[in-house]
Amino acid sequence: MSSDALKRSLLAVLSIFAFAASSLAQAERPNVIVFFTDDQGWADLGVQGILDDIKTPNIDRMAREGVRFTNGYSSSPQCTPSRAGLLSGQYQGRFGLDDNAYSPLSRDVMLLPQRLQRIGYTTGLVGKWHLELNRLSERWLKAHQPQLKPEPGVEAKIPFDELIDYFPQARGFDEVYFGYEQEWWINFDRKGNTFEEPRYVTTKDYRLDVVSEAALQFIDRNHEDPFFLYVPYYAPHVPMEATQKYLDRFPGDMPERRRYCLAMMSAVDDGVGSIMKRLEDHGIDENTLVFFLSDNGAPIKMTKEDKPISYKLGAWDGSLNGPLNGEKGMLAEGGIRVPFVAWWKSKIPGGQVIDDPVIALDISATVMGQTEKGVPGNADGVDLMPLMTKQVSELEERSLYWKFWTQRAVRKGKWKYLEVGDNTEFLFDLDSDIGESKNLANKYPELMDTFRKEVDAWTDGMQYPDRHAGKGRPQEAGQEAEWFQYYFGVTP
Repeated sequence: MSSDALKRSLLAVLSIFAFAASSLAQAERPNVIVFFTDDQGWADLGVQGILDDIKTPNIDRMAREGVRFTNGYSSSPQCTPSRAGLLSGQYQGRFGLDDNAYSPLSRDVMLLPQRLQRIGYTTGLVGKWHLELNRLSERWLKAHQPQLKPEPGVEAKIPFDELIDYFPQARGFDEVYFGYEQEWWINFDRKGNTFEEPRYVTTKDYRLDVVSEAALQFIDRNHEDPFFLYVPYYAPHVPMEATQKYLDRFPGDMPERRRYCLAMMSAVDDGVGSIMKRLEDHGIDENTLVFFLSDNGAPIKMTKEDKPISYKLGAWDGSLNGPLNGEKGMLAEGGIRVPFVAWWKSKIPGGQVIDDPVIALDISATVMGQTEKGVPGNADGVDLMPLMTKQVSELEERSLYWKFWTQRAVRKGKWKYLEVGDNTEFLFDLDSDIGESKNLANKYPELMDTFRKEVDAWTDGMQYPDRHAGKGRPQEAGQEAEWFQYYFGVTP
């Protein structure tokens, strides 16, 4: 054999090995599904063992077959910033999305679906996005459309080519079925058709069933190659809506808003169950990593007033946070501690209940940790797989941080530092006081000083470090004063 022929033969063999290695790597990459509910309280999952009226058998089964985190957190007590934290894997304050009014999500921020797209994943979103331009986008409107006011319907006055720059298909999602109630922005439908150009469609079908059906269609089309599917259900967030099929599962005497919440969560649970079954049908359940969590705690509205279902805004959504204190909008546990479950049939041993504090930011780090790219260098979360696969018995102790309106908080080990306004501080031992009823600030002055310095240093790394300690808008300060007086007996 000539030397040239030998070289060609060696190159051919090397090419075969390279192709085989690439195919193996492709086959070993897990599919990823993230279920993200909206305003679901920490108590409202059957497997939590807190309430006996909630019925979530499919999610409960996932938790029993995988991991349930008892100290799982969102990165914010409000919708938009918590979604930005989840998908970026960074504290959203780093890029200035501290609350809903500071939407849309900057296009400069790299998101998990974009990272996965670059390594060959097909990415899909079905459900609520809430990182687009909307009526609350005060800062963007002032900078780009100063003649417009942040009010209902303002989106219709913004040039459409500017609006769609912030839609999910511009932020890393190949396939989208994006919407809230009856109007949906889609590039595929629930019958399996795909469209070269996205379009709006309207339907009177129940919004939660629509999301589940769209998720099934995405899986049916993409199950042969690695995919990432983000399923942010618009539930049990107001407006309260449920079909009779789900309402009939909850007869008896109870607040009507509670009945609707239970029905909505039952619809979500049915959807989760059908999606998990579809993984099994396609033979990909062994190689799919699944997370389930909520974006923040329930909006209790303090007194849980059972207003008529027709009340769409400013009302309790029927969900519950107990035994946690506080609610959505607060950095108390009831605002940020959420149901948090992980499942991977072939990799994560079942029956685990883990008490280590974890945060939604860890999901991005965990997903990227399972690819050849690895955890991004700018990630604020950590890869949870060594913990979930029992390679380590616990995570290295770290601090988790929050900043919202005039509130800041730190969780480290059993300790929780909480600050609101200029002079009101708390210290709680969450191991013995999950309800945050005993303020230990005066008992541990040195620990308080350590936490103050730590949260100050962290805050200095945010895009807007001065937006705390009394720097919020007047309506925020008034709402916070009302909350903290009601739940903690103090007026900031």
